[in-house]
Amino acid sequence: MFRHVVLFRVRDDVTDPEVSDAMAVLRQLGTLPGVTGWTVALSLDERKGRVIIEDGTFPDQGSFETWRARSQHQRAALRMSEIADWLVGDWNADAATNRL
Repeated sequence: MFRHVVLFRVRDDVTDPEVSDAMAVLRQLGTLPGVTGWTVALSLDERKGRVIIEDGTFPDQGSFETWRARSQHQRAALRMSEIADWLVGDWNADAATNRL
């Protein structure tokens, strides 16, 4: 299993309707082929501003790479670049360990 997690820190000047629209676009990405689990949510903790969480699961890294190359993902990434900065965590959950 391959995991893909993104934390989008929404810029302060972005309106709530723009955030809702962006989240709708991100939710649509979960309907694309290859996605086995998909969550998009607004963080309940706003101490550092508004943060949109995207949490995806794929059967393997190849499925993820195919998904990421799709035009829908490219358009969503462009849209998010207009309203947010982000951090990405991608890992092979089958090979991951909890040891340091």
